[in-house]
Amino acid sequence: MSQSALDRYARLFASLTPATLDALCEQVTEEVHFRDPFNDIHGRDAFRHLLQDMFARSACPSFTVVEACWHDAYEIGWLRWHFNAELPVIGRLSVEGCSRILLDEAGRVREHLDYWDSAPVYLQLPLIGSVLRRIQRRVSSQT
Repeated sequence: MSQSALDRYARLFASLTPATLDALCEQVTEEVHFRDPFNDIHGRDAFRHLLQDMFARSACPSFTVVEACWHDAYEIGWLRWHFNAELPVIGRLSVEGCSRILLDEAGRVREHLDYWDSAPVYLQLPLIGSVLRRIQRRVSSQT
């Protein structure tokens, strides 16, 4: 059952639009915990608001789920994904990441923790990005 619940969540996440947001939110618990490099929120309403804000602040956001893997021994799921969007100020953003998913007894998501490198976001910012790119060149092992 857990692999099928993870697959259902992955399909909804990969087809997420403002029109399908409610269907995704039905797959999370009322107390869901979501965390990524910029957010740490609790509750279905906060989760919904975060996703609504993503649609309001970016153009054409999309997730492509590359892998969905359930580990029975640990009762944990992992999603590997790509995210693409057009953002104000920085333009095109494309990141690869993974999500650690914990389910409740009913197969609903109770924890969704995202892991991805936020450096591409900072590197594209106008002022701080140029400073960070110089630092990156200095510490890079490639010459």
